[in-house]
Amino acid sequence: MKTLIIDDERLARNELRRLLENFPKIQVVGEAANADEALPMIDELEPELLFLDIQMPGKNGFELLQSIEGKTPEVIFTTAYDEYAIKAFEFNALDYLLKPVELARLSEAIHRVEEEQHAPEATTPAQGTKLLGENDQVFVKDGEKCWFVKLGKVRLFESMGNYVRLYFDDQKPLVLKSLNALEDRLNPTTFFRANRKHIINLQWIEKIEPWFSGGLLVTLRGGDKIEISRRQAIRFKDLLSL
Repeated sequence: MKTLIIDDERLARNELRRLLENFPKIQVVGEAANADEALPMIDELEPELLFLDIQMPGKNGFELLQSIEGKTPEVIFTTAYDEYAIKAFEFNALDYLLKPVELARLSEAIHRVEEEQHAPEATTPAQGTKLLGENDQVFVKDGEKCWFVKLGKVRLFESMGNYVRLYFDDQKPLVLKSLNALEDRLNPTTFFRANRKHIINLQWIEKIEPWFSGGLLVTLRGGDKIEISRRQAIRFKDLLSL
C-alpha cells in the first residue's frame, strides 16, 4: 500500500518510517514536511494512505485534506494533541495516533487499514462520501467468485467473526469486514441493525411477530427468521411508526 508521511518534525518522520518497517504491506513512497510539499507529491505519487500530522507551519492537516483534488487517500492522523480527535473523524480518518507512536497502537491502525482494503467496494466516487442505499451497486469478491450486486437485493447481513455473510438470490458470499463498519456505510432508512449479529433489509420483511422479553421476530421473504432484540425493537417501532 503506497504510503506518504507528512509531518514537519524530521525526527517524528524518521521514527514512524522505522516503525512501519515492521509492516511489509506498507510501502513508504515519500515524506513531506508541510502541505505545500505534500500536495504535489499526492498528485504525482497517488498514495493510498497518508500518515498526517495536524499542526504544521502553513496549512494544517485538515486544510491539506480540503485542498486535495480528486479522490482523497485513506488517512491516519498522527499528533501530539488529543483535542483534535472528534474533528479528525469528521474527515473519515481511519485512526488517530498520539505521539510518541507506539508499535502496538500502530499495529491496530494498520489492521484497520487492511480491513478497509478488503471491504466490498462501492461504486460511489470516494469511500465514505455518502451512505449506500438500495439502488447502489457494490462489488463483492469471495475466493474466485465475484458479484456486482444491487444492495436492494441483499436481504440480510450476518456477522461471522471478522467476516460478514451477505444473503442475496441463492448466494451467501463472505467479505472481510466487521458488521459495525458495514452498518456505518448503509442507509439506516433501508438497512436496520436487528441485533448483535444481523442487519436486515427492511423492504424484505414479510412478517413481524412478538417475541420473548419484548423483542420481535421478523420473517424475511425467502424464509429467513431474525430476532430483533428488545432494545432494537423499540427503535424499530419508532422507525416504522407514523
